[in-house]
Amino acid sequence: MSTNSGNPTALISVFYKDGLDVLAQSLVDKGYQLLSTGGTRKFLEDLGHEVLAVEDLTSYPSILGGRVKTLHPKVFGGILGRRNLDSDLEQMKEFGLPSIDVVVVDLYPFEETLALGADHASIIEKIDIGGISLIRAAAKNFQDTWIIPSRDFYSRAIEVLKANNLNTEVRKEFAAAAFRISSAYDTHIQAYLSGNYQNLILGEEHTLRYGENPHQKGSFFGKMEEVFEQLHGKALSYNNLLDADAAVNLIREFDETTVAVLKHNNACGIASRESVLESWKDALAGDPVSAFGGVLIANREIDAATAEDMHKIFFEIVIAPSYSAEALEILKQKKNRIIVVLKDFEMPKMQYRSLLNGILAQEKDHHTDSADDLKTVTKVAPTEAQIEDLLFASKICKHTKSNTIILAKNKQLIAGGTGQTSRVDALKQAIVKAQAFKFELEGAVMASDAFFPFPDCVEIANAEGIKSVIQPGGSIKDQLSIDYCDQEGMTMVFTGIRHFKH
Repeated sequence: MSTNSGNPTALISVFYKDGLDVLAQSLVDKGYQLLSTGGTRKFLEDLGHEVLAVEDLTSYPSILGGRVKTLHPKVFGGILGRRNLDSDLEQMKEFGLPSIDVVVVDLYPFEETLALGADHASIIEKIDIGGISLIRAAAKNFQDTWIIPSRDFYSRAIEVLKANNLNTEVRKEFAAAAFRISSAYDTHIQAYLSGNYQNLILGEEHTLRYGENPHQKGSFFGKMEEVFEQLHGKALSYNNLLDADAAVNLIREFDETTVAVLKHNNACGIASRESVLESWKDALAGDPVSAFGGVLIANREIDAATAEDMHKIFFEIVIAPSYSAEALEILKQKKNRIIVVLKDFEMPKMQYRSLLNGILAQEKDHHTDSADDLKTVTKVAPTEAQIEDLLFASKICKHTKSNTIILAKNKQLIAGGTGQTSRVDALKQAIVKAQAFKFELEGAVMASDAFFPFPDCVEIANAEGIKSVIQPGGSIKDQLSIDYCDQEGMTMVFTGIRHFKH
């Protein structure tokens, strides 16, 4: 059996039926004959449409438990046949191949099935073969065939149909999206089968105002809506997103009520207190100068009192899990101020960075130093209060550009030395900064992202009244620093974990 002569044909094969009723009606209204199989065919027939069965076209039933339905020369020949090539048209006529003009696919939900924790056999059965083949075939032949590659594109397709705007450029646009979907789908499968499941999925492109600088173009690829809900302000820029990413990664380290202020991906103020307002005030006190134009983030709802105090300074972005109605009204007084709600989303397991002519990939640093990691290497052990401050400082240190030294006291960032070419310079920078904002260093603690090759840092710290140190250890000259601490009555703990951040 073949499709009706003279009628354009739309092959529809989808897993989820959401929105298909409207798209199918739009196709029928434009004169398309529907071709389908299995559950999709029944769905369309239940809507009252006349549907040609793929099995009738191919004279071959669905076999192997539904694994093979559309994989047939009459289907793929009808999709891939080049209408401007006489030899193709002759062969299509010779073998009775229909002209399939539109292909609508919504793939088996492999990623969703995996996320639900299904067993291996169920996951394997959600690897779509026919659907992915239909997508690639139709996208390849976009000159003649229109691929609608997922239910996410139904609305756009309906717009095209209503406007009678289907042309080569539109088909090319959909084809590009189709190959992006195909690539992402296969990447998930490859990662699962290799035992290294990761999220190297570009997703939809979001054009940004510009890149790092105004003369650079910039885009974000991904599902930002899974992370943020923007309530107010201008669109997030390239630099905004870098700062927001740094802020989210940092704040997730803290269970206590905490507020942080970041500038150029580094914390310039952070404090953990009983209330959001107290946390905010002490975070701001860490460096009220750098806070200008920065990113504010809290891990608790922002109330009216906190919003009122925040409103006194200029900042670009505020991020929190929620806001009181009064707080929102206050913060919205600046029309360009970006206000976003941070959702509870799963962080990716991998990090990527483009460089030279390729991409670097690594596992994210998911390790957070805890009391169980600490090994006291000095004769004097740190007090419970010192341990709290040491771990607080270590969390900040992990998220600060190397080389870094973090000084903290009473769960407040006093100062940090960031991105220095020597650890001594990082410490000196931190001390000068702390003194500039009138912090008392006596009793403060020091965290380092890597080991001390010489005792110079502990000597400088001790001279300023800093008596407790946390560092990974691992230098062949560790004992020199330990001996100096013992001589001066300082405490030092090793974590065994380095937290470089380049």
